[in-house]
Amino acid sequence: MGRGFAALLVLAMACGCTVQGSGEDGGDGKRHLPVRIEVPKRSTPPAQDPGPGATPSAQDPKPGATPPSTSAASGPVLWSRGDTGPGVRELQARLRQVAWLYDGPTGSYDDLTERAVKGFQGKRGLPRTGRTDTVTWKRLKAMTHEPGKWELYLMGGQPADAPDPRCLTGRVLCISKTSRTLRWMIDGRTLTTVSVRFGSVGTPTREGVFRVYWKSRHHVSTLYDSPMPYAMFFSGGQAVHYSADFAAHGYAGGSHGCVNVRDEGAIASLFAQVQNGDKVVVHW
Repeated sequence: MGRGFAALLVLAMACGCTVQGSGEDGGDGKRHLPVRIEVPKRSTPPAQDPGPGATPSAQDPKPGATPPSTSAASGPVLWSRGDTGPGVRELQARLRQVAWLYDGPTGSYDDLTERAVKGFQGKRGLPRTGRTDTVTWKRLKAMTHEPGKWELYLMGGQPADAPDPRCLTGRVLCISKTSRTLRWMIDGRTLTTVSVRFGSVGTPTREGVFRVYWKSRHHVSTLYDSPMPYAMFFSGGQAVHYSADFAAHGYAGGSHGCVNVRDEGAIASLFAQVQNGDKVVVHW
């Protein structure tokens, strides 16, 4: 009887119930009151930092498990709206490669560039700040190739190279195929520099020393039926003139041999200054 009661007592402690004897007495002739045993509830201790080198508990994530998603760190900002320079030009060229930017490169971090960076960041789960930080730049570089010179200067704006020695005297339209620029020079001094585009492989722009022999403000090509405003002819049907296609598409296109200018204001000013007989030098 004693061992049976002890077993019942252990069971009661485990279950937290009230233990009642089988009779009114315990077999010894004495009356016994019910015994209520309260088992304290187990409380969960507060989580503690196990410290470095501690063995993970059963509640810790398994090694290699994917942690909950968190916003990616941005890192230091490299360029943001208002910045200019070659780094911005490269950024714009790379954004063009992944079709987030269609204008430029201009070398100026404008609203279109900011919008393109935001779109690129959002697509890849990065904070949509519109500022190019180190994390954004690393992701973009991994997805693109290093842009070539004419990707960087698709719409012009490249620095002019040194003028050809034949340009250093007199009134000269000094045109470089190397830097794709035209200098308007008088006695060795550069007054204006503009970006230019040349003929394609099948219709190359001729090189050498020429003279402006005819100017035609509202010219239309009789051969190609295309407008050639502010045309200044220097070699047969080849002329320096404004090109709306160059203004729209940059170096992605080419002329039929003429020297195209994309800045209409600049070519209008040149047209007013250049005279018949002025020298034209086309060089590499």
